[in-house]
Amino acid sequence: MKIAMIGTGYVGLVSGTCFAEFGHDVVCVDKDAGKIERLKRGEIPIFEPGLDALVAGNAGAGRLTFTTDIAEAVKDAEAIFIAVGTPSRRGDGHADLTYVFAAAEEIAGNLDAYAVIVNKSTVPVGTGDRVEELIRARRPGLDFDVASNPEFLREGAAIDDFMRPDRVVVGTSSERAREVMRRIYRPLFLNETPVLFTDRRTSELTKYAANAFLATKITFINEMADLCEAAGANVQDVARGIGLDGRIGKKFLHAGPGYGGSCFPKDTKALLQTAHDFGTSVSIVNAVVHANDARKKRMAERIAQALGNGLADKRIAVLGVTFKPNTDDMRDAPSLDIVPTLQKAGASIAAFDPEGMHEARQLLPHVEWAEDAYGTMKDADALVILTEWNEFRALDLKRVKSLLRRPLIIDLRNIYTPAEMRDAGFEYHSVGRVPVRG
Repeated sequence: MKIAMIGTGYVGLVSGTCFAEFGHDVVCVDKDAGKIERLKRGEIPIFEPGLDALVAGNAGAGRLTFTTDIAEAVKDAEAIFIAVGTPSRRGDGHADLTYVFAAAEEIAGNLDAYAVIVNKSTVPVGTGDRVEELIRARRPGLDFDVASNPEFLREGAAIDDFMRPDRVVVGTSSERAREVMRRIYRPLFLNETPVLFTDRRTSELTKYAANAFLATKITFINEMADLCEAAGANVQDVARGIGLDGRIGKKFLHAGPGYGGSCFPKDTKALLQTAHDFGTSVSIVNAVVHANDARKKRMAERIAQALGNGLADKRIAVLGVTFKPNTDDMRDAPSLDIVPTLQKAGASIAAFDPEGMHEARQLLPHVEWAEDAYGTMKDADALVILTEWNEFRALDLKRVKSLLRRPLIIDLRNIYTPAEMRDAGFEYHSVGRVPVRG
């Protein structure tokens, strides 16, 4: 089957490549000629473990191609996926659907035979209806269906999530479109992956509901972490104790500096706007958004309290600036709130991130960027861990102690234990656990 994928961002490139791995012929199209040329040369514009090899393998087999020509991409395609960005609109938090509707217009102008037009982008309830109306207004006699097929990819684990998903959700009322989607996802049917067919609006809302619920779990355990610190309890044991309850589960119960990334901040805000548009209340989601924003700001205060005597002329080593490990994504990363606040209070920052520094240099000015983790630590008054990259989990603690001006570690991801830090002679502050002094 031929598939056209409009957009070669994170979702489009991963999805298109994985569809090619399923055996389909996939043409990825993008307006950015420079990006397309880089992809043709095998250069991957995002960091996602394993994606470069998968692109190379499928491109080499002729199943995956790249173009700027949408007419070429949609010709003879049985399914056309829209996988363009839907960022939060400035000022009101609504999802900006400019790129979605522009893609729909181009599809309408170039489609000449039946195809299923699939919204892969995360879009508000009713977007599929508007895409269908737009195309029918432009081409009244055109034979097509519009479906919703939201993605549920975790950055850093996207390929495994696509190839071995918990579920696939497809929204369409057309049996013809359902049959096309069954053929696309046939390898997953063979693996007995749950595939939920529903109507378009339910499918669209399912994506937002899932992300809002996961964001709620993160925010809940972060608030429990604050209570644990006040009460002298251990948040990791609390998380383990409630996570063993099958009704709750252990995932997304890791205390830290707040959620970030391309999905949770944008999607929770868009869900708030959707509820407002329909005249309903989602007060839990509203509380989650505000609590998460406040938490990021409080993390800088926590660092300042641990250092004491103000931050003027203090040098702070920072490990990790991306919102999570195994990605170069800086969108809504806690570091974007924490680092500028520390700088404003007079601290100088030396930082290192394995993959995120190229983009971070543009977003975090006046930071000294090191070549490795230890390069941040020379004469630093404290070491702050903001992102839990695996290479930070096995630091040479003797070397760390020799480099720091003061043996102080502020671990906002709880990747070490208080006992090992105490035994190594560090003053150690973490999240939701009692501080220790070696």
